Amino acid sequence: MSKRILIADDHDIVLTGTSMILESKIRNITIDTAENYLEVLEKTAQQPFDLIILDINMPESKNKKMISEIKAICRDTRILIFSVHDEATALQYIQEGADGYLNKLSKVEEIAEAVKKILEEGHYYPATIMQYLLKTSNGPQLMNPLEKLSDREHQILQLMAKGEGNLEISNILDIRMPTISTYKKRIYKKLGTGNIADLIKIYEKFSGEKT
Repeated sequence: MSKRILIADDHDIVLTGTSMILESKIRNITIDTAENYLEVLEKTAQQPFDLIILDINMPESKNKKMISEIKAICRDTRILIFSVHDEATALQYIQEGADGYLNKLSKVEEIAEAVKKILEEGHYYPATIMQYLLKTSNGPQLMNPLEKLSDREHQILQLMAKGEGNLEISNILDIRMPTISTYKKRIYKKLGTGNIADLIKIYEKFSGEKT
């Protein structure tokens, strides 16, 4: 089934460029556009969208209030904030209910990957957001990123955080070591980090457990 995407931005080059990127990289999507916030509300009321890629500085913008208004019209619509604002601003919108953030300066592949992930998994948080969150423990909170993991991935992460190696994990869970390596790659990718230290920080912060 085709996924419906609404790109909302007041710059023609952004609308055209983003549309071309997504149409060339993602199959089975239908793209519509809006040049101001009132148009977003009108089009959302007329038909549901699976995803709205939302510029937060477009004409008629209501800042963070836009998130709750759009969700009130269609609660299942995912909203990806598309902006040049920094992570602190992005987190405020995510706290209001936005499902992800993407910087407008992102490369083509990252834009396509972000949209694929939010359509498949329901949310997209780039590594920069995760890093910012780890440094600001008193700041706005994201959806628990551990919820993106499967039960098996969560089990493996828990053992990794306790310092268990592949052999120990293999013996404890009775799975082959090549399979463990595959799970680990998925865990690192889903949590947006490439090193064990940050992985443990994320686990401790969101699981409430100390290792």
